[in-house]
Amino acid sequence: MSSSAAAPLLVTPAQLHDLAKSGNVSLLDASWYMPNSPRKPRDEFLSKRVHGANFWDLDEVATPSDLGLKHMMPEERVFANACETFGITPSSHVVIYDSHGVFSSARTLFMFRAFGHQKSSILDGGLPRWNAEGFPVETKPPGDVARTQYPTPTLDADTIRSYQQVVSNSNLNLTSESTAELVLDARSRGRYTGADPEPRPDLSSGHIPGSFSLPFNTFLRTHKSGDSSYTTLLPPDEIRKVLVDAVGPEYAEAIIKGERPIVTSCGSGMTAGILWLGLRLLGVNKIGLYDESWTGYAARPESVIEKSQ
Repeated sequence: MSSSAAAPLLVTPAQLHDLAKSGNVSLLDASWYMPNSPRKPRDEFLSKRVHGANFWDLDEVATPSDLGLKHMMPEERVFANACETFGITPSSHVVIYDSHGVFSSARTLFMFRAFGHQKSSILDGGLPRWNAEGFPVETKPPGDVARTQYPTPTLDADTIRSYQQVVSNSNLNLTSESTAELVLDARSRGRYTGADPEPRPDLSSGHIPGSFSLPFNTFLRTHKSGDSSYTTLLPPDEIRKVLVDAVGPEYAEAIIKGERPIVTSCGSGMTAGILWLGLRLLGVNKIGLYDESWTGYAARPESVIEKSQ
């Protein structure tokens, strides 16, 4: 199953405001915070949201891995059931936002696209930008949603990488084997090198052999709005420069031309979506995402972990 023609990856608040007037737009608040954060995304959604939005809980619309990891890609029917609950049909234009600006919304957009729902976008700058630009928010309790039917989709298997695939790939020679995928790690540089600890207890920092450090925030621009701030995606030409700095001009050119497949990874599969989104803005299509990412990799005692400065 594939939805109708693809929508733009990003929309501005003004564009979303106009789209909402046309109807058949399904708004989703996909805010998510690290487990040690005091913020509660569902509570914040209930207190303030874009009019007509529903809350897409990434930890609930998920199928745990064999390690019990949260917010992993859901099974096909789990995804379809969630869409039905929120009144989404295959022809709906789904627009996703979060309360950071660009964070968990990118992971959610990746999910929709991986299940063939190409008519999906994120609100660049999220709810904070919507507020900053003067568009109204809803504070009353959300109303009931008319349930729809959503045919069970088929996950594009090329979009997800397993532990076994990542390990096999790490044994390939990046220079001599053109089929070797370039793994881009969205965690901070300190966690990648092993100099800084992981936020998850008892998990070693370091990186997958042969992977490249590309912190997700290098694809973002931070904006100040009063006492708060929010992030948006850099324009494509600046994303390209960041990519060149991270992997070198030769690899970057091969990635952009589609001559070298890549895999994005992070701490738990969340911010890997931001790298996916930035590269999609460059027209890159050969992108896989290591779903369990570093949490799953480092939790396995047989994993080879590299540390470097």
